[in-house]
Amino acid sequence: MEISKKDIKYWIGFSFIPSIGRVRLNRLEAHFGNLEDAWKAGPDEYIRAGLDKNVVRAIVSWRPRVDLEAEMEKLERYGVQVLTWHDALYPSRLKEIHDYPPVLYIHGSLLPEDEWCLAVVGTRRASAYGRQVTEEIVADLAGSRITVASGLAKGIDSIAHRSALDAGGRSIAVFAHGLDIVYPIENTSLARRIAQHGALISEFPLGTRPKPEYFPRRNRIISGISLGVLVVEAGTTSGALITANMALEQNREVLAVPGSILSPASRGTNRLIQEGAKLVRDYRDILEELNLGAVAQQIEMKEVLPESDTESLLLKQLSAEPTHVDEVCRASGLPVSTVSSTLAMMELKGLVRTIGSMKYVLAREARQEYRIKVE
Repeated sequence: MEISKKDIKYWIGFSFIPSIGRVRLNRLEAHFGNLEDAWKAGPDEYIRAGLDKNVVRAIVSWRPRVDLEAEMEKLERYGVQVLTWHDALYPSRLKEIHDYPPVLYIHGSLLPEDEWCLAVVGTRRASAYGRQVTEEIVADLAGSRITVASGLAKGIDSIAHRSALDAGGRSIAVFAHGLDIVYPIENTSLARRIAQHGALISEFPLGTRPKPEYFPRRNRIISGISLGVLVVEAGTTSGALITANMALEQNREVLAVPGSILSPASRGTNRLIQEGAKLVRDYRDILEELNLGAVAQQIEMKEVLPESDTESLLLKQLSAEPTHVDEVCRASGLPVSTVSSTLAMMELKGLVRTIGSMKYVLAREARQEYRIKVE
């Protein structure tokens, strides 16, 4: 059942009222037949519909503060679409969870292929290791036509979104506030890219400011729209673990990238693995765990080979572990000017990647070809 534009504004109105969630809205809809009559009802009728007095007081208090027509105009101005649980485009997987949101605000587009979605979450203070594995795994997932969902936070979340887009894939960012606000503000351009190649979604109406209690609610949507949750670097108190726990409650798969036992940023992920989460070494482990092996067979791997003796020599000095340019110079016996310029060209070709501080690693494609060549 599609909700008409005339009726959608009443769904928007109820989304402003914190005490009205899925259960109570369902009760109102069943009692009144539609939300227009429910919005205009009096206190006694709410009581007859089964709402308690505190909820009734909340509705009566909120209604005069919500200008429905102004909200509709604002949504149109920001290019935001509203989906209710009755809409065909409402994510079917999200409706499987107990407390799915009655209303979703969407900026961008949700496509049928977004049902093949994986959440990627982790620490806001990503290490070089966390950044590298996230970039590689997410790029491969994007190449496997897997949509990547996260929360647009600093660190692993932002790296996951950006890596999916850079690889030509789709991404979904779930907000803990209205879609007219970007938090953190420095991710404004990233949010714009996601809206162009995926979707920004929220259960909160425009103008809602971020509050600490909204982020766990946001996390249930991240896991709810996904087949599973991949955690990359998370301390013992990380919010990413909240998402993982919600995934378990929602009967979703939980996967984790192992890290150093000496790193506080990996204590949460290592504990998840101890408790039964799938240990992830690369994207193939994810596709296998999610029974998406057929998708992997459709991927055409890009073949990248060195084009000169100098490139071949430098490739022998690099691995998946970061190596400083000075170490490459010493090991290869080549001058720093030659090494630096050659590595720069190799990065443009996709043979190597820089991870900052003049350190390089082999790119995934080059690493696979290089192993075939030297073993």
